[in-house]
Amino acid sequence: MKEKPSLVIVDDSLLVRNILSDALTKREEFDIVASGKTGIDCVEIAEKLKPDFIILDIEMPIMDGLTALAEIKKKRLPSQVIMLSVLTQHGADATFKALELGAIDFVPKPSSGYQFSPEDIAGVIATKIRGFIDSRGIPKSVRTERTERPPNKSFQKADRVDAIGIGTSTGGPKALQSVFTAFPANFDKPVFVVQHMPAGFTKAFAERLNTLSKLDVKEAEQGDLVKAGHAYIAPGDHQMKVVTRGKDRFIELSQSAHVNGHRPSIEVLFDSLSENYGANHLMSVIMTGMGKDGSHAIANIHKAGGVTLAQNEETSVVYGMNRVAVELGGIDFVLPLEELVPKMLDLLKLRGN
Repeated sequence: MKEKPSLVIVDDSLLVRNILSDALTKREEFDIVASGKTGIDCVEIAEKLKPDFIILDIEMPIMDGLTALAEIKKKRLPSQVIMLSVLTQHGADATFKALELGAIDFVPKPSSGYQFSPEDIAGVIATKIRGFIDSRGIPKSVRTERTERPPNKSFQKADRVDAIGIGTSTGGPKALQSVFTAFPANFDKPVFVVQHMPAGFTKAFAERLNTLSKLDVKEAEQGDLVKAGHAYIAPGDHQMKVVTRGKDRFIELSQSAHVNGHRPSIEVLFDSLSENYGANHLMSVIMTGMGKDGSHAIANIHKAGGVTLAQNEETSVVYGMNRVAVELGGIDFVLPLEELVPKMLDLLKLRGN
C-alpha cells in the first residue's frame, strides 16, 4: 500500500461527496483520487485506478451500492469497501447485506438528522482505515496460527460455566452471524455481546441475528431479566452491565463514560460479568476488531480460571483486539471463526455442563 492510502468516494449526492472529500482532505492522511455518483462509476473506477479504499453509498441510481460491491468482489478487485449507511430499517438491512458481501465496515451517512458532523464521520473513517492497515502490517513473528493450550486447572469438570461473553468490532456483524447460526437449540447459557456499532443499528442487527439463530436474541433493554438460552446485544451508545438482585440477574444500561474509546465497551461488559458470575465461571470470546477494547478484561478472566477463546488472524477482518489479548497471554484457544462454537460446545461438555 502506498504512503498515503488512495480513496474514492461514490455517492449520488454531490453535496455528500464534497462534504466528505473536504473533511477527509483536511486530515491530510489520504489521497482522494476520484469520485462517482453511481454503482457503475464505482466499478469502472475500481477497475481503472484500483484504489486502496472506496467509500460507497448504498442507495444510488442506475446501479446501487450492493450491486457495485458484488461486482467488485466478483472481479476480485483489490479495493476495500466501507459503506455509507442511513439510519433506517431499510438502511440497516442493506448495510448488513453489504457486510455479508464483503464490505469491511460501515459509517453513518452525513445528514441533517444525524448527530455526527462531517468531521466526526471523517474521523471515524480514518480510524477504521488506519486500524485495517495496521492489522495487515503485523510482523510475522507475532502472528498466531491455530493454537490450543494443554488442559490445565481451568478445565476441570468440577468447575462450571454460567455465562458467555462475546466482544467484537470491525468485521464482527458477519462473524457473529456465523457464531449465532452455530448455536444449538438446547444451548442453556445466557450470552452477552458487545459489537461496536452506532446507536440505531444494534436493534436491527439483534433482530437479524434472532431470525438466524436458534437462541432468542434481542437488543438489551434496561431491567431485562437475564434468562438461560437468551442472547443480549448491547445497544449502541450505551454501556451494558449485569447486576445481581437476590437470586436473579438483570441488564443495566447507562450512558456513562466511553471506555477504550467505546460505548458500548467490551471491557465494561466483561468486568461486569466477572463481578456478577465470578470470572472462573465465565467463557469469554474476543473476535475481529481494531484496538484493544476487552483485551485486558479477558486476560483477567483467563488468569482467574475462566475459559477464553479468540478468533484467529486468518479469519479476522482486523486482527487487533484479539491480537492484543493473545499477546497478553490471556487466551486459551486461538481458532478459526468456524471452530469457535464447536470448541465452546466441546468445552461445556468436558466441564459437565
